[in-house]
Amino acid sequence: MAGGTAALTVLLIANVIARSFFQSIYYADEVSKFLIILVTMVGVSYAARKARHIRMGAFLDLMPPKMEKTFVFIISGVNTVVMFMMAYYSYQYVAQMMMLGQKTSALQVPFWTFNVIVPIGFAVAGIQYIRTIIKNIVEKDVWLSADQQSEYEDEVNVGY
Repeated sequence: MAGGTAALTVLLIANVIARSFFQSIYYADEVSKFLIILVTMVGVSYAARKARHIRMGAFLDLMPPKMEKTFVFIISGVNTVVMFMMAYYSYQYVAQMMMLGQKTSALQVPFWTFNVIVPIGFAVAGIQYIRTIIKNIVEKDVWLSADQQSEYEDEVNVGY
């Protein structure tokens, strides 16, 4: 993910410099769109794996563990369904692009190659939510993801 962001930064800066002093890099827009899609979809599955997605943490932290675990089940279940639906519909979109044979204007590569990561990213995120459900079934404690346990902090004054 960091590599994609760094490559995007270098490409866009190089394109601005080239456009100002020479000639614009003709493929920069297409490659930058691909890198944004790539970083976004890798980020979706990574956030699901590490429990770094947007959530109502303040509400979950106020709940007793049993209720929190119930909410984690519900949230993970809904997210699983949504991720797999998005994977299905994005796969249909990519399949339609493949069937139409559209090509990018600058690089002349099949347009679907830039979007094939979208259904993969959604499917991997769905798998991460399934892992969260399984982890919460197997373990006694509350887990926000398969890799991230819920954190209970007692009222301790840490000097703030």
